[in-house]
Amino acid sequence: MRFSPFGSSARAQFVAATVLALLVLLCPRPTLGQRLPTTVIPTHYTLKFVPNLKAATFSGEESIDVNIGQPTHSITLNAIEIAFQSVTIDSNGSQQAATVSLDADKQQATFTFSETVPAGNATIGIRYTGILNNELRGFYLSKTARRNYAVTQFESTDARRAFPCFDEPAFKATYDISLVIDAADTAISNTAIAADTPGPGAGKHTLVFGATPKMSTYLVAFLVGDFQCTGGRQDDVDIRVCATPDKVALTPYALDIARYVLHYYDDYFGIHFPLKKLDLIGIPDFEAGAMENFGAITYRETDLLLDPTTATIAEKQEVGLVVAHEMAHQWFGDLVTMQWWDNIWLNEGFATWMESKPVAQMHPEWNIPEVVAGDEQDTLNTDAQPTTRAIRARADTPEEIDQMFDDIAYGKASDVLLTVENYLGEETFRRGVHAYLAAHEYGNATAEDFWNAQTAVSHKPVDKIMESLIVQPGEPIFNFGAPADGSPRRVPVAQSRFFLSPSIIPDPAQKWTLPICFKTSGAQDCELLTPESSSVTVPSAGFFFANAAGKGYYHSAYAPAQYQALVAHAESGLTPAERISLAGDEWARVRANNATVGDYLELVAALKSDTSAEVFSNAAGKIAAIADKVASTKEERDELAAWVRRNLAPEYAKLGAPAPGDSPGKRELRAQLLALLVDQGSDGDLSVQARQIADRYLDDPASVDPTLGQAALETAAGNGDAALFERLQKVYETSADPELQEMALRLLVRFRNPALLERALEYSVSSKVRNQDTAIQLALGLRIPENRDATWSFVKSHWDQVQANLTTDLGSYLVSDAGSFCTAEARDDVKSFFTAHPVPAADVALKHALENIDGCDELRRLQEPNLKTWLAAHSGS
Repeated sequence: MRFSPFGSSARAQFVAATVLALLVLLCPRPTLGQRLPTTVIPTHYTLKFVPNLKAATFSGEESIDVNIGQPTHSITLNAIEIAFQSVTIDSNGSQQAATVSLDADKQQATFTFSETVPAGNATIGIRYTGILNNELRGFYLSKTARRNYAVTQFESTDARRAFPCFDEPAFKATYDISLVIDAADTAISNTAIAADTPGPGAGKHTLVFGATPKMSTYLVAFLVGDFQCTGGRQDDVDIRVCATPDKVALTPYALDIARYVLHYYDDYFGIHFPLKKLDLIGIPDFEAGAMENFGAITYRETDLLLDPTTATIAEKQEVGLVVAHEMAHQWFGDLVTMQWWDNIWLNEGFATWMESKPVAQMHPEWNIPEVVAGDEQDTLNTDAQPTTRAIRARADTPEEIDQMFDDIAYGKASDVLLTVENYLGEETFRRGVHAYLAAHEYGNATAEDFWNAQTAVSHKPVDKIMESLIVQPGEPIFNFGAPADGSPRRVPVAQSRFFLSPSIIPDPAQKWTLPICFKTSGAQDCELLTPESSSVTVPSAGFFFANAAGKGYYHSAYAPAQYQALVAHAESGLTPAERISLAGDEWARVRANNATVGDYLELVAALKSDTSAEVFSNAAGKIAAIADKVASTKEERDELAAWVRRNLAPEYAKLGAPAPGDSPGKRELRAQLLALLVDQGSDGDLSVQARQIADRYLDDPASVDPTLGQAALETAAGNGDAALFERLQKVYETSADPELQEMALRLLVRFRNPALLERALEYSVSSKVRNQDTAIQLALGLRIPENRDATWSFVKSHWDQVQANLTTDLGSYLVSDAGSFCTAEARDDVKSFFTAHPVPAADVALKHALENIDGCDELRRLQEPNLKTWLAAHSGS
């Protein structure tokens, strides 16, 4: 599963000054009682569904072949929102009926039999009914203006809403699925249609699908409606990209990516895609970014459907990465599945690490390794919060499991894999991946299974490195002293846990075993640093950088002379990914009060002519954070804006007008500079220019470089009038392009005119906006400094409407971004409100929101005097 509900253009256009960290798990309750006993093991399910899309109900017939380990009078499995009509068991040549008792809190049903069921094979027969809910989970309704669709989303614990089952990942089984649906409709499931017969009854037909591979319940999928598809074939696999009929024209782009990615993965893994077909389906109502159901991957429309003639570079990248992410899951997660949710990183971390590889090879002009380096800095900031969790952490209840899908499981786990791969070498690491997959295909695995496979293949202490990173929370910072004389040079080093807050004293006993890879003026080399290490060897004379390729999961700090040498050689001696890492290290030092905001702005000035859009966006993007979180007066923000104009306006001018031959990087850089100069530089002339570009873009999206057009439109929205607001509203309500729709909707909450902002907020909770988007809209309003107070007041005064639109876990986004404030008074208000109005599965999000407010308050107190001094020294310079 991949989460990308905030849209794909945020990175390039500075939508947010801070990075959203998805929920983290801190203090799970001891609730092992929710786990099922292992005395009954399912081996095969036969499922028949009859959905009624108008009534939003369905009926089901089910048989489960099980193996019973010991004689029993009862069998417990998972079920919720299910109305049982009959339950029987056939065993040892006889059948008996069961009584059913339900435990709603545990989401379990227990079947009790009057006579003992002997050990051995048996078949459970169940007839039941259920609801097609509007909660974006289980078997649910997805709607367009024309009709209803019935679709599924089962990860992590919602298959039990569609059919009674052993809904834990280790209970793998095979499935035979059939659906009785309207004659004019079709259905999609994990495997291809094996039979299509009329009836039963007039106006119906029955679709029977082929038997699935052995897989976990959360990977089962079936979708009903009038989907249409664009098809192709790759490596003897039929691939289709499907959508509602009005959007099928937007499917070819993703199909080309899917074909390329499938061939790449077949080759990389050395294990052919396990099924004969693969469908990718865009769904109008969908909570996450996408879901990796075996052979039937489901997506938010914005993460699959795209018009390449009007899409931004970031939107193209996002579709490519999300398609590649979910297809990687067909091996990591579907073919080999984690034993339990505490190791969800074996799914999500692997898919996140893997997604960039085929996309980078298919589109080298996108500079994907630089995107990965920037994402790693975001994750390091998340993991340096006052509280975080280890990659492997306990989770038992559905709420605890859902909160495991966070930046630790995705980002940190991916970065750990990148660190180890960089140390071992790509080919050695690939052979370890193959060994792991081959040993556990169609089965389950643990973290130890993976790192033991890598250790055996590489003959290096991967087990110690990965255990160091997987089982303890947080991240290290390595402080390097001045190099000693001699050759080779020895450099003193000390490691400790890094926190963004300087008031937190790390435990001196917490240390890591990690490879440090050095980049110098003459060589590159890696050395394993252990908790006992007090120095390391630097390969050659001159400057050195302690994170070659920017792939190590740690921060570095240097002696003053070494740091100055690094800054002096940043453009000539470091790769773009390494410059991103350098800027991330310096921002971390600012947050920890070991450097000043002025020091950081000096680094931005040193990188202002960088030709890499990713280097620029990662470095200069912090200017918005400084203006919002450090500066507290208009005078300070005005002086900072003047510095931005003096330093960056000439860089924008150098790029010139857009030209057909511009590289993607140059196009992104132009858009980023325009947005920054208008939003943070208060450049009046460019503000007028941006509105002109925005109007042309709205008149004809194909007439303007989409990357520049959307950046201009975003900046124009901030000072926009009612006419622009209404144009965007019309785009959202009438466009058939999901990317343009989402862009228009997201921009409505950027309008700073109080009356227009109020309209946007009211619109967000109206029936015009899908409930998958309401919380995201309000969260975005909280991110915008000028709109934060008004958005928060609206949330509190309209809570009944807001709450009615929160589905599943989306409320956690709103709670998380309530942490955008920066005062103790706001902290108390946020805490008081959400304590009185709790949001499901958001207790950890609230904890982090309060920590973020405290951290901002601390940052301002420590760094605002430094900012004033620096601005005074650079006024007019």
